[in-house]
Amino acid sequence: MSKHKNIPKFKNEDEEREFWAKTDSSKYIDWKKAEKVTFSKLKPSTKTISLRLPEFVLDEIKMIANKRDVPYQSLIKIFLKDRIDHELKHSVK
Repeated sequence: MSKHKNIPKFKNEDEEREFWAKTDSSKYIDWKKAEKVTFSKLKPSTKTISLRLPEFVLDEIKMIANKRDVPYQSLIKIFLKDRIDHELKHSVK
């Protein structure tokens, strides 16, 4: 059995996120011993932003949200995520 490296201490989440994005985790974690867990109450971290939209765009979003019976801000997040996924799927590297 090979010895795994010690996971470094991180100053913040951004530093940790950057580390794991560039690092082969199998050098630090024995994935054969991993167990599946569910974090049912875990919410993704969010950041408040200010976004200026033309009034007619906001009115149309609110109209669609009303038809779907969802809050308009939630609908904006859904639309953004769908478009991001589309762009990432179809982007040329």
